[in-house]
Formats: sequence, C-alpha cells, structure tokens
Amino acid sequence: MDLTVPRLRSLRGTLRLPGDKSISHRALLLGSLCDGNVSVRGFLPSLDTLATLECLRRLGVRIDRKGPDGLVVHGSGAHGMREPGDVLDARNSGTTTRLLAGILAGQPFFSVLTGDESLRGRPMRRIVEPLRSMGADIRGRDADSLAPLAIRGGRLQGIDYTVPLSSAQVKSCVLLAGLFAEGGTTVREPAPTRDHTERMLAYLGGAIQAAPEMTQIQPSLPLVARPLHIPGDISSAAFPLAATALLPGSRLSITGVGLNPTRTAFLDVLERMGTAVEAHGVKETSGEPVGRLTARHAELRAVQVGGADIPGLIDELPILAALATQAEGTTLIRDAAELRVKESDRLHALAVGLARMGAKVEERPDGLAITGPSLLRGARLETYGDHRIAMAFYVAGLVAKGRTVLADAECIDVSFPGFDRSMKAVGRG
Repeated sequence: MDLTVPRLRSLRGTLRLPGDKSISHRALLLGSLCDGNVSVRGFLPSLDTLATLECLRRLGVRIDRKGPDGLVVHGSGAHGMREPGDVLDARNSGTTTRLLAGILAGQPFFSVLTGDESLRGRPMRRIVEPLRSMGADIRGRDADSLAPLAIRGGRLQGIDYTVPLSSAQVKSCVLLAGLFAEGGTTVREPAPTRDHTERMLAYLGGAIQAAPEMTQIQPSLPLVARPLHIPGDISSAAFPLAATALLPGSRLSITGVGLNPTRTAFLDVLERMGTAVEAHGVKETSGEPVGRLTARHAELRAVQVGGADIPGLIDELPILAALATQAEGTTLIRDAAELRVKESDRLHALAVGLARMGAKVEERPDGLAITGPSLLRGARLETYGDHRIAMAFYVAGLVAKGRTVLADAECIDVSFPGFDRSMKAVGRG
C-alpha cells in the first residue's frame, strides 16, 4: 500500500497514542504465567503484539478480547501451557521470539518458533547461548544462530550471565527463563536498557531485585493476577514530537504516555537539539510512570550520540536521522551497528532514503553523519517493510518540497496503527 504524506503546515492540539508495544507484549506473556485472570486496558493491537497473542493461544492460553484495546488473559501459572500442534509464528516480531523463547525453555514439551523472512535473518545466538547454559535444548539454522528455533524445554538451572551487547530482549529472555529455574538467576549488562519486564514482574509479585546494570530473579511462579493499564508508547510519541519540532507554529500535547526513565533518552536529545519537551502530571500506573508531554517548534542544532546513549535511543535513531536533516551542523550517530539487524538494515535504509530526498548523509559502518539544514524534496521512498523507517520518512516528507510517497506503508501497523490518521487529526493544512 502506498501512502502519500499530507501537506501539513503545523501540528496543534492534543493527541492520545496507542498503547506501548513493549509493555503490551509483556502483559500477554506475564499474564499467562499468573494464577488467575489478568484484565488489561490500553493494549496495542498491532501486528507484532497480535503475533504474541496468537502464539500464546496456540500454547493453550485463553485470551479474550474486550473492545478495541482491552483483553483478559486467563493465566494458568507455571505449567498451564500445552505443546502446540504446529509451529509458533512470530511474524516480524523479535520481541515475541526472544521473550517467548525464555518461557518455552522452561516448559516440559517441544516447540518451534519461526517468523517471516526478515525475522529469520535476525540474530538469535544471543538468546540460544544463555538458555543452553541454563540447561535448555535449543537449536536453529546456521549453527544455531537463526530462526526457526526448535526448543525442547525442561529443568533449568539459574545462572550468572553477562550480556555481551546491551539488549532488553536478551535480558528479558533470561529473566523469564529464570522464573522456571532452580536457584537464582543474575543478568548483568554493559549499559542499562529498558526495564519493563522487571517492573511488571515486581508488580505481579515476582521475586526480583533490579539495579541499573544488574538484575536478580528467584523462581517465583505463579505470578499474582492484577489488573494492568498500559500507557501510550513513548517510542511512537517520538514521531509527532519530532514533527512538532520541525513545523513552524506547532504546539502539541500528548496525554497518557509512558515516561519510564529507560525510554526517555530521546526527550533529552530533543532538548539538546533545542526543543524543550515538558512533562506534567506524572504518576505511577501498574508499575510504570505515566504523564503528559507538551512540545513546541524550535530551531534545531546538530548533536552527537553514541556509546551509552545508544541502548536508550535504539528505536528513536531513525527519527533522529530525519530531524538531523534540518539541524544546523553535522549530527553524528555512532556505535549503532545494531541498527543493521533490525526489521531492516536501518542505517542503509536511512542513508539511501534521506539522500534521495536531497539530504547530505554519509553512511558509516556503525552509524551516520548528517549535515543540515537541507532543502528536502519529495520522492517515492522504499520503506523496506520497516515501521520506524516508514514513519521517519513520513516526518521528513512533512518538510519536503513536493510530494512524498511511501511504498509498503502498511508496515506502520507493526507499532502505530492509525498513525496517518492521528497526524492528520492534529495537523493544520
């Protein structure tokens, strides 16, 4: 499906975003391990989260949908799942694959996790190695580095594991396996990553102790069934916030958005670029801080990001690249080679697409150098089936001269169903 970027002069008003994708995945997965029914509000029914839902249903977990963003997960404790009669299809969702693998490693049956072509090319040895260290029998293609993953679960032993490359998905995989293990499990990280798994485990009664770069968990199943309210997705908020910064006369508020400090690095980068984003009315809901954000247009200046910045910015780097085309000076993104193994090679996709629009961009092995401001021109752009690339190009298209068309724009539904409609709702033509 092609999508033509609308001509919007500014963004003004108030926006409420779909539920957080990361938290929606975890509500399904951890809800299934509870003793009793877990009522969920604010669930994001995206392509990725629905893949998790369908995998759990194939494992015998009953999940009832209640309206557009509500559901009830009928938790059945530690061993209520059953062996699936077919492969489990995670579609394009790395979160589904890696987190569910941690749970399946502790189940007394055989299962196979697979996905689409893109997912089957993404690195999985990073979870295979720690799960094997815990005692799981897990195999995959290409010397056990790629999906499909065949998992024969069973008795696990707790481990003390240091993640080579900071990854919330790897950390969460090992922690979830640790729920089933004999003895405690410790996960150490080179740099802090998002902590939604830890927060939800604590909220649901898990025996977990979390510090910035080390988390310990004890076997503590079943979890306690409690209602879950999922806030708006801060990573999705990055796109309308960026558009607000770019379009003169813009002033936008976003309500009910998650403000977990492991996810707000992009707000700090916006401030460094010259755009102040204010947070109001922050309170804790289901273990997560939630509040309202307000942003205004500003003249932008270049920034440099790398090293410890990257884990907290990994999902927002595509939109940062789009912003950089309009910032004064040269923006440098480094230490971001992980972007090459996401839904697409995001570094290459950004370099090709932004250059096609007239941006001054240099692709580097682990990042990008973008010099601005550039006068962008409309173009027909490939999205590479990647939702964050598509939305980044959409925002760039808002300030381009001429018509910008995104190919295969349905991929946006992976994380932000109704994105175009939401942007037009607060747009002024």
